[in-house]
Amino acid sequence: GQQLVESGGGSVQAGGSLRLSCSASGFIYPNFCMGWFRQAPGKERERVAAVDDDGQTRYEGTVEGRFTISKDPAGNTIYLQMNSLKPEDTAMYYCAARAPGGYCPRAVDRYNYWGQGTQVTVSS
Repeated sequence: GQQLVESGGGSVQAGGSLRLSCSASGFIYPNFCMGWFRQAPGKERERVAAVDDDGQTRYEGTVEGRFTISKDPAGNTIYLQMNSLKPEDTAMYYCAARAPGGYCPRAVDRYNYWGQGTQVTVSS
């Protein structure tokens, strides 16, 4: 079946960098959207960044200019390069995919595949 496997994450000091990776396998649809969400304790899950099937990228305002989402040429692996990390970036980060369909909506409930999550902790 379809599977998303994340790697990366960890603990860094404010101002540091981390890189997350997410590999998709078992997807039978030719076009699908992939993105990164995060959820801090007591807060709702929110989209951080996403990349449409055609390569268009989308970012939330709080991370724009600091985070970069990218996709490998095969389109099955995405990365999230996180620079200038802040304590408020601390959260569980989840990879998500929406298939079929290549457009990445903002709403959490529009995504039908999820990874297991990877913790990012930024200390001040």
